[in-house]
Amino acid sequence: MTHPEKHPLTIDGRDVANLRGDPITGDRYTSKDFMQAEWDHMWTRIWHVAGRTAELEEAGDYIVHDFMNESVFCVRQEDGSIKAFYNSCQHRGMRLVNDSAAADSFQCPYHGWVWGKDGVLAYAQDAHDFPQGNPCGKLTLKELRCATWGGFVWYTMDDSAPELLDFLSPMPEIYRNYPMDSAVRVFWMKIDLETNWKFATDNFSESYHTRTAHPQVPPWIDQDVDTARHEMYPNGHGRTVQPMRPSLSDRLPDGVPHPFDYILRQWDIDPDSYPDYETKAMQGWLDLKDAKRRLWRERGYVHYEKMDDEQITDSPHTVMFPNVTISFLPDNLIFFRTEPHATDPNKCTFDLWCMAFPVAGQTEVESIMAGPQPMREAQMEHRAFDNGRGVPEIEGQIVYQDMMLAEGQQRGMHSRGYTDAYLTGQETRVRFFHEILNDYLEGRR
Repeated sequence: MTHPEKHPLTIDGRDVANLRGDPITGDRYTSKDFMQAEWDHMWTRIWHVAGRTAELEEAGDYIVHDFMNESVFCVRQEDGSIKAFYNSCQHRGMRLVNDSAAADSFQCPYHGWVWGKDGVLAYAQDAHDFPQGNPCGKLTLKELRCATWGGFVWYTMDDSAPELLDFLSPMPEIYRNYPMDSAVRVFWMKIDLETNWKFATDNFSESYHTRTAHPQVPPWIDQDVDTARHEMYPNGHGRTVQPMRPSLSDRLPDGVPHPFDYILRQWDIDPDSYPDYETKAMQGWLDLKDAKRRLWRERGYVHYEKMDDEQITDSPHTVMFPNVTISFLPDNLIFFRTEPHATDPNKCTFDLWCMAFPVAGQTEVESIMAGPQPMREAQMEHRAFDNGRGVPEIEGQIVYQDMMLAEGQQRGMHSRGYTDAYLTGQETRVRFFHEILNDYLEGRR
């Protein structure tokens, strides 16, 4: 079995000696002043995901990303490049576009100014009537830096921010074997939640909650504390790498169909051929790697071609500072993102994008966050969570269970009884995230 070499930037994600010990206080989740500091010192300096490159196939295709009170749109140029602009007419500030679409130009709905795809003003009514001269061909929309990685379109509001690949480092190197550009977004939902945006980064930085919150997970992803790798990286990113095999500590009752049996049978392995549960979990996991290595090409799993033995069977759950999480599964990518409400620290939006790698002849895919989905690009649904009532499509799914807990935790953050988190070693990454955030807020980054 081949394992990837540990990246030289890797920091032990269970060693508290790598932390300063900054407290995680409740006001970080409830204070408008703290929320403003995040905007002033962090959100305006990091890279944001605007959308998928698949949304920008032709010149003039554009995507709109609204963030707090700001709005940015990214548009495909005639030469194939992508430009990002603030969504604000340079005449008197009117927003130019509201929803992602396609256009040869952008006309302001207020006074009719027309801007080209390249951001240059093409037409202004009564162009001769400007004391400072005709603005056409000279005035431009304010442009932002824009780049792509992983099939995602990114932008930053900071002209001096590091290059995208440097900001994401070392994730582009670690995940270079995944053909992320080819992944099809089969489920797409934006959900309004009554909680601070940081709940998700906290939640996805540990698996200590899984046995309690997600009892369906241990039968097919090993949740035993000492079987996972916990990794942190200097830029604030981190990941938990867990074997996709049954936990040896969590057993389903006798007679209950086992999900790992189904996975083994998919690859022509008889789960009943093993003498006991432990052998099926451990040797079956190795046999699964071997079967996938032998059969991937004839079965159309072309995305396995460059993936190593860990990547074709395991689950590296990855947080990219500050608010993007991607689960890299053998056949799926699950993208999670929380973004703050414009004015209320007790609210956020939660983006759930379930993506699948194309497999020849496959017309439906099984997403572990949204259930069975047709293999095609999905349309976005915007819902209020409403204690789960607003998202019946994902009821009972892992991410639904997380959101059911998030709003209760937010209420707890207002309590005078909460002063700091009391963490296990496997939750070291939670405090690490807050320390990196503090570095931004206090001018160390």
